[in-house]
Amino acid sequence: MSRYLVRRILLAIPTLLLISFVLFAILSLAPGDPLSQFAANPAVPPEVRENIRRALGLDQPWPIRYVKWLWSMMHGDWGFSFGSRVAVWDLIKLRIPSTLAVVGIAYVVALVLAIPIGILSAVKQYSMFDHVATTFAFMGFSVPTFFTGLLLIIVLSVKFQLLPFIYDSTLQVHDLSTLGAQIRQSIMPITVLALFQTAVLVRYTRASMLENLPQDYVRTARAKGLAESSVINRHVVRNSLIPVITLIALTAPTVFSGALITEQIFRVPGIGSLLITSIQNNDIPVIMAITFTFSILVVLFNLVADVLYGVLDPRIRYD
Repeated sequence: MSRYLVRRILLAIPTLLLISFVLFAILSLAPGDPLSQFAANPAVPPEVRENIRRALGLDQPWPIRYVKWLWSMMHGDWGFSFGSRVAVWDLIKLRIPSTLAVVGIAYVVALVLAIPIGILSAVKQYSMFDHVATTFAFMGFSVPTFFTGLLLIIVLSVKFQLLPFIYDSTLQVHDLSTLGAQIRQSIMPITVLALFQTAVLVRYTRASMLENLPQDYVRTARAKGLAESSVINRHVVRNSLIPVITLIALTAPTVFSGALITEQIFRVPGIGSLLITSIQNNDIPVIMAITFTFSILVVLFNLVADVLYGVLDPRIRYD
């Protein structure tokens, strides 16, 4: 491993510590009380609320609570939810399969579709394929996911009654019929997310390809007699994918953090909906676990992107 990557890894540690400190400070100083549901309940006496507050450590200053949280997190203990008193990791573990089944598949579909479409759109610039792909990308990029989701619900669920619009989290796949039911209920949320991600990646891939196609090294490769497919695949595509890799590295962590709006529309019990519920209840341990995990993934995927830069472009060296 080069010294550059070692420095990046060492720099990531204080970066993540600073991120965790800022997140915890903002959540602790934000208005709201995690025990507000007890305050509205006359059956819970004030002394009981104070005992609960002391048991949760909410009677201590937030810097002390941050140090305790950081120490527990470093030992693999994410704490307990203020609302359900369930271990935070157990809550997240229950939501991960739903998030990966919807957001993860949608992201893979977007990658498989977007990069070839973007490459072909640039190579066949101003052709019918390019016009169709560009129009699709503009529409997918401009239309928000909540509008696309509602449109699919109205057309496919309400009008034609082809697909269910509420995700059944209790469904367990054990035969072909339940597998078909799982696929049917996943089609619309996957389609909504895949359309948006595909549109974004198509635009970036096409723009990067068009920037590299007129370059001198492309003309030189053609002048040497290389086949057009070899010029495109071995030279133009590899250089064009560098900015695309950056975008993928920044958006890939969303696969694990969930899709906030889409999960709310289709009632997908994923990590995104858990985050929304935790914010509404001011459940700091759950919010910290999800947001800090997302921060770790962003830093990690940026390190992966640095490695991929050197693979795609031999001129990039970190020695």
